[in-house]
Amino acid sequence: MAHSHRIVQPSRVAGTVLSTSGEQLSPPGGWDFLPAGDAAVTRSVKSKGATWVVQVKMGRRVISKGIWADKTHILASQQEVAARRASPEYARKRKTDLARREVKHLAYVDTFHDEVVGFLGFHPRYQQEAHILAQRVTDHATPVGSGTVARTERIPVAQRAEAAVIAWMRHQTTAYDSMTIPRVKGRRREVRRHLAAKSIEVLRAYRQGDEVSQSCPLQKVLN
Repeated sequence: MAHSHRIVQPSRVAGTVLSTSGEQLSPPGGWDFLPAGDAAVTRSVKSKGATWVVQVKMGRRVISKGIWADKTHILASQQEVAARRASPEYARKRKTDLARREVKHLAYVDTFHDEVVGFLGFHPRYQQEAHILAQRVTDHATPVGSGTVARTERIPVAQRAEAAVIAWMRHQTTAYDSMTIPRVKGRRREVRRHLAAKSIEVLRAYRQGDEVSQSCPLQKVLN
């Protein structure tokens, strides 16, 4: 049976939410709030009846903060999921799943590292620097849950590698983190484009095999 799952927004008034049109709403009697964080419990609650899904928009992303639902459904779902997770079968399946995910993750890390090296395209005299830089970018960008561009599946791995290198250099070889950027629409993006161009210019010397001075910002962080 299909159930109604209404989208709402947080309200500043405790115990209430806002409709998508801005109307203040109070959840039905007997309902309680289940914070986001346990997808299995949330799915179970949604399967039992109607819910109000509390969402907020952060940049281009829509984040779920949790759901309002019948408190008996929430309690029953929590108990069901806890019992399932306590079973030996679940423990065995969990162990197998984690091992499979680890193998998949390690394979992706290797692939991503190779893509970074390929994007860098350093001259043979700078192959050591290429692998040091690739390792540092990979270590920073690939951990599960890091939220970096390397973890997205919306763009090809080669593009993720390029974006990760530029992002790493922005934070490690420029003054970006200490900059005071006016809160003007498009200004931060403009600054990032400018710094990306500077990073590409730094990489060019390593790609061409030119002599690199000790004052090179990349050389400083790699040493």
